Amino acid sequence: MLKKIRVILAVLVWLGVTLLFVDFTGVAHAWLGWLAKIQFLPALLALNVGVVISLVALTLLFGRVYCSVICPLGIMQDGIAWFGKRVKKNRYRYSPARNILRYGMLVIFVIALVAGVGSFVALLAPYSAYGRIAQNLLAPIWGWCNNLLAAWAEHAESYTFYRTEVWMRAGSTFAIAVITLVVLAILSYRNGRTWCNTVCPVGTVLGLLSRFSLFRPVIDTSKCNGCGLCGRNCKSACIDTKNHTIDLSRCVACMDCVEKCHKGAISYTYRRTNQVVSASAAKETDKGRRSFLSATAVVAAATALKAEEKTVDGGLAEILDKKKPERKTRIAPPGAVSLRNMAQHCTACQLCVAACPNGVLRPSTNLQTLMQPESSYERGYCRPECTKCSEVCPAGAIRPIALEDKSSIQIGHAVWVSKNCIPLTDGVECGNCERHCPVGAIQMVPSDPNDEHSVKIPVVNEERCIGCGACENLCPSRPFSAIYVEGHEVHKTV
Repeated sequence: MLKKIRVILAVLVWLGVTLLFVDFTGVAHAWLGWLAKIQFLPALLALNVGVVISLVALTLLFGRVYCSVICPLGIMQDGIAWFGKRVKKNRYRYSPARNILRYGMLVIFVIALVAGVGSFVALLAPYSAYGRIAQNLLAPIWGWCNNLLAAWAEHAESYTFYRTEVWMRAGSTFAIAVITLVVLAILSYRNGRTWCNTVCPVGTVLGLLSRFSLFRPVIDTSKCNGCGLCGRNCKSACIDTKNHTIDLSRCVACMDCVEKCHKGAISYTYRRTNQVVSASAAKETDKGRRSFLSATAVVAAATALKAEEKTVDGGLAEILDKKKPERKTRIAPPGAVSLRNMAQHCTACQLCVAACPNGVLRPSTNLQTLMQPESSYERGYCRPECTKCSEVCPAGAIRPIALEDKSSIQIGHAVWVSKNCIPLTDGVECGNCERHCPVGAIQMVPSDPNDEHSVKIPVVNEERCIGCGACENLCPSRPFSAIYVEGHEVHKTV
């Protein structure tokens, strides 16, 4: 019964989180956005104390149920492992904990977190890894299916559904998502939770806490007949059937062992003082506790120091032949406050990329900020009426902003490039940038100050410009716009 409850909850959470990344209507974010905010690492980076305390309390009460019920990457691995068990039953066996590897990865992760090496942090963060898989691999499939349905509906003269553009945000991020999925699929299919118990930093931290959980799987040696079924069905490889011990730091409370035991010798219950624990297991527990108590403290301290990058965009205009200009400073979206704040909090989960309705946000291909979202105005611009990215960010990289405040946040300023401007290259009137500037920061003036009838060129008032990118996006010059936006390292209020 416990396993069925766990499976039902896990499936519902997995479907909800997946919808956040594939839904392009914004409905899923309105109803299920809280699922992203209860993920451990984003909550930690956002200093969401209530969520962090709740997850810690949940672990101290019930063990690592977070890994089997709340973490979408863990749930996905369980699904892949289920297929493996269908092919070959009783496929697992106990293996000693690889503490040097798991704690070593945790230390490296913490160092990267504090040092702001966001690309490495993003590779190991479980929620972010799943987000990239969903955004880059599942979202296109979802979009194509929607377009097929829309085409069928149009053929039937129904416009209930509408077509959406399906495009690859960044080739490097797509490749990383594919590699991550392949590696996880192989490990999960063959060995269950190897990734969670050797590489995942969140699993390691929660494993340190789960040693002290009040409720846990317990082996009753008086009932055990030594069949070993529990150990051969434990995808965490944490049940030592010979010594009748369970490594609680690796147990994810999946309840598979409880279901498989025909003698009722293993149960999930309140911890017992007379539970059998081998000397080696006790020694291992004490060693892990001593050596990484400080590491846990460092992880907590790192929350206040971490930030990575992000970017906002918007824009419904579809301009496929534009090329991205070389910006000296990348553009962070309204609510990001500064590039430093982005660098300290962004986990590159790409939920903001999925939520952006204007095609502005996309993963960075720069090695230093790899996979973190950045703004680019080839497909659209950051519309004054849109605050989606600030609404969905679970890690505090983009802070919530009020709709009425967005047009007063200066994220960058426009720069005019005379050699690309159509009035000068073709001798015709344009003024597209002036007409579409939402804050009136661009004025067309005669190109020749001594001839008021000369073709007019734009002049940018940098004090009023907010860097929304409307001018860059709607400039008719090809392949590079005659006006583009340079980002600001620290945002201002105009």
